[in-house]
Amino acid sequence: MPPSKILVTQGGGPTAVINQSMVGVVLEARRQAGVSAVYGARHGVRGILNEDFVDLAQETSHNLELVAQTPSSALGSTRDKPDAAYCHKIFQVLQAHGITHFFNIGGNDSSDSTRIISEEAAAANYPLRCIHIPKTIDNDLVLNDHTPGFASAARFVAQAFAGANLDNAALPGVYVGVVMGRHAGFLTAASALGKKFPDDGPHLIYLPERVFELERFLADVKTMFDRHGRCVIAVSEGIHDASGQPIAAQLAKDLERDAHGNVQLSGNGALADLLCEEIKSRLGIKRVRGDTFGYLQRSFIGCVSDVDQREAREVGEKAVQFAFHGAGGRSSGSVAIKRTGTYSVDYELLPLADVAGKTRVMEDEFISPCGTHVTDAFRLYLRPLLGSGMPDAFRLRPNAVPKILNRG
Repeated sequence: MPPSKILVTQGGGPTAVINQSMVGVVLEARRQAGVSAVYGARHGVRGILNEDFVDLAQETSHNLELVAQTPSSALGSTRDKPDAAYCHKIFQVLQAHGITHFFNIGGNDSSDSTRIISEEAAAANYPLRCIHIPKTIDNDLVLNDHTPGFASAARFVAQAFAGANLDNAALPGVYVGVVMGRHAGFLTAASALGKKFPDDGPHLIYLPERVFELERFLADVKTMFDRHGRCVIAVSEGIHDASGQPIAAQLAKDLERDAHGNVQLSGNGALADLLCEEIKSRLGIKRVRGDTFGYLQRSFIGCVSDVDQREAREVGEKAVQFAFHGAGGRSSGSVAIKRTGTYSVDYELLPLADVAGKTRVMEDEFISPCGTHVTDAFRLYLRPLLGSGMPDAFRLRPNAVPKILNRG
């Protein structure tokens, strides 16, 4: 058999554990007989077009392990969304370099480009095995119990809201935290795992799986503020009205758009500011504050789930094993995480067409009937993913001293 040549890429938004998957590919590939080269493409599929490769076989195992522990994309990433013509050029580069195994770590767009490249190779009768390795903090890949990167970002969100709640309890008012998630609300919903006591925030959670109505939102805020004397709110950046228009676009006069023509929702702070202004002007509440978590939640170095790290490594390893040894008669496909038992996981290789170009949203069983919070089913789903060592918060007991001058 001719020698095997491997290429691995990282695409889309960086995460706290994507390097675990890349290192899993590299180290597992080194264990396979007949592998003559292990390359990494710098800045994702754009690096393939530019033939901007690095030789990962020359990296020491020790340094690879250090990189694996480091958040963000060590190879660099890209927001390019390849179409058929783009993928055809990619295939030509892969063919020219004699690549036999292509591993593409990423989310929805990466799964779709992997599918197109695999079909290009099949049409040309070129022996290329293409494996999509899941990665997205949005947790929106179909047929996966969850995706690497999500748990660490969710851990950050849960801890951030726990802290925001403590701050808000000390200096009461309204706090609005906007979390990433254009179509899927998993990450915003993770804010609920920061609650300990019944009156803790977030008191309200707004997800893109439900239509957002401004008047109802203001009524909800008033109800919670009247009940608790304060209100902590978690809002997904992707909340929208009944027509599907993002609320950020509805309230703002001017918003930038990304490379794909979508309204730029992440990192600009517009939605938090707009909602805070509505609360101030319409409800007359003076102390209203808003934050946009933006890119902080993706690669925060001090808040990584050990479960997420382990599984991100394993999907990289399993991708190589599937590519070299097959699974269910397939040697190309998309690796998926499947939950088994109370909490353990197994890995499957799914047909690329079953995953590519599809978006998972939160299941109805995870969203409360009122639509402004999550259920216990979601808490049970997420808690084991957050990993060990989650910090806890405590309160002073209300042992009040009797009043003397203000008894009445």
